[in-house]
Amino acid sequence: MRETIAFIGLGNMGGPMAANLVKAGFSVQGFDLAEAARQAATDNGIALCNTGAEAVEGAAIVITMLPAGSHVLSVWGELIEVARQGTLMIDCSTIDVESARKSHALAKAAGCLSVDAPVSGGTTGASAATLTFMVGGETDAVSLGRPVLEAMGRRVVHCGSAGAGQAAKICNNMILGITMAGVCEAFVLGEKLGLSHQALFDVASTSSGQCWAISTNCPVPGPVPTSPANRDYRPGFAAALMLKDMRLSQDAAKSTGVETALGAQATELYELFQELGHSDKDFSAIINYIREKSA
Repeated sequence: MRETIAFIGLGNMGGPMAANLVKAGFSVQGFDLAEAARQAATDNGIALCNTGAEAVEGAAIVITMLPAGSHVLSVWGELIEVARQGTLMIDCSTIDVESARKSHALAKAAGCLSVDAPVSGGTTGASAATLTFMVGGETDAVSLGRPVLEAMGRRVVHCGSAGAGQAAKICNNMILGITMAGVCEAFVLGEKLGLSHQALFDVASTSSGQCWAISTNCPVPGPVPTSPANRDYRPGFAAALMLKDMRLSQDAAKSTGVETALGAQATELYELFQELGHSDKDFSAIINYIREKSA
C-alpha cells in the first residue's frame, strides 16, 4: 500500500478521482457533507471520516475539490491546524487566482507544501483517469505530487508558481466557452442554410474550424456518439460550471485591465441560459437557446 491521502470533497468530480487513487494502490481517507457522495465513496473503497480534520490525521497528502475560493480558504484554514509539517496540500478546485495564492500562503505559514491543480476533462475524464492537471507551485511540491496526479489523469502540466494553475484553467475555459458558443451558432446557421449536421461536422472537424467543441463535445446528436447531445445534454460539464469559470475569467480580466469582448459576450450568453433554468444541462445545450432566439 502506498502513502495515505486525505480527500476532501467527494462529489461528481472528487468522488471518481478519489476512487482512481484507490485503484492505484493509495490508502484514501475521505470526507464530504453530502450523504450520496459519502455512500458512493464507501462503495469505491474510500475510508470515510466524520470530519475533514479526521481525514487528514496520518495523511502525507491532502487533496481538496471544492466549489469556490471561499470554501478552499475556510477548509484549508481548518486542515492545516491538524496536518503535520511537510504535508503536501493539493487543491483541484477551480477558483480565483487570488484565493489560490492565499491558500498557498496558509500552507507555507504552517510548514506545508502546496500546489493548485485545477483539472480539465469533466466527469468523464474524472472517471476514466484521463484528466489534464494545470499545476501551480514550487518545483519540489509539484514533483512530490506528480505521481498522485498521474494516478488520476493523463497529463500534468507545471504552469508556474503559486496560482499559475488557476490562471491557466481560467484562460483555457474562457477559450472553451467562447468556442462552444461559436460552434453552436455555426450549427444553427448550417441548419437554416439546409446543411445536415453530419455534413457540417465532416467539414469543420477536418479543416480550419476543428476544435474540441466539435470533435469531442459536438453540440448536436449523431456525429460524435459520446457527446452529451446524444443523451439529452446530460452534463459532462454543466452549464452552471461553465458560467462559474466564465465569470472567473471576467473578474480576472477586470483586475488586470485586459479587454475580453468575446469573453464578456459569451459570459452574458451563459448567464441568460442559466436564468432560463438550464444550468444543470451540459454547456453545449446552449445551442437550444440559440435556436430559440433564431426562430
